Amino acid sequence: MTDRFASLVDVAGSVSRETFDDLSTFEQQFRRWSASINLAARSTLDDLWSRHILDSAQLWRLAPEARRWLDLGSGGGLPGAITAILSKDRSGAHVDLVESNRKKAAFLRTVLARLSAPATVHAVRIEAAVMAIEAPEIVTARALAPLKVLIGLAEPWLAAGAVGFFHKGRDYAQEIAETRYDWRFDLIEHISKVDPDSRILEIRDPVRLKSTGGRP
Repeated sequence: MTDRFASLVDVAGSVSRETFDDLSTFEQQFRRWSASINLAARSTLDDLWSRHILDSAQLWRLAPEARRWLDLGSGGGLPGAITAILSKDRSGAHVDLVESNRKKAAFLRTVLARLSAPATVHAVRIEAAVMAIEAPEIVTARALAPLKVLIGLAEPWLAAGAVGFFHKGRDYAQEIAETRYDWRFDLIEHISKVDPDSRILEIRDPVRLKSTGGRP
């Protein structure tokens, strides 16, 4: 357990033992619910702590002052539920999670209520959530869609001043290049602390480009 706690502090920064215990409880519940609901690829469950929980927790270090978070297409709560659990250590923080799958939304509501995490789960499509969610400071998504689609989904909030933090795997450079045909945006690439070949893409101020009628 000492090594697991140290690995959490390494990626997320200062974290209480209570929060570590809550994340361990989340891991247990995730495994239990995964027996009947597809919360993550079964082939990754043996490495759930590192591959999913720590990978999600690393966002916490990137926005040390943020209070309002929005997670799109939350699925099994990666990274939204992890952010919500970490938010217990940050006064006034709150996370909105958007997940249209009713069974996954039920899992999120059950486990986050059990842990008294400051979160609201919205069982609606992303497009329907725009009017329902107070302007966030941070918008997150992981394994949801290609970057050019993802920016379009998040654009209502990003255009209002929110910052996007989007997990991307080893093909991130190709996704960025393809997205540049459709969007202009400010970008910072953060090397993943879990997989150095992956990136957290920090996106600001996206502007949709007019179609030129053809691309290289």
